[in-house]
Amino acid sequence: MTDSNRENMDLATLEARVDELIRTVDHLKHENSALRNQQDSLVSERAALIEKTEQARTRIESMISRLRAMETRS
Repeated sequence: MTDSNRENMDLATLEARVDELIRTVDHLKHENSALRNQQDSLVSERAALIEKTEQARTRIESMISRLRAMETRS
């Protein structure tokens, strides 16, 4: 094989690897974006659940206070 043919093959191999890396980077960018969106969604969902939990805690504490007040009146 001549040096020119070997260089052409090396160049073609390098080009194929660069194309593969570009595809991999594009895929990872899309995946990263999807994961960031999912994280944002989960953070929002968590905040909503924390708020609901706090509301439930407040309501339960209020009910307990009313029950105790009813107990002391009896």
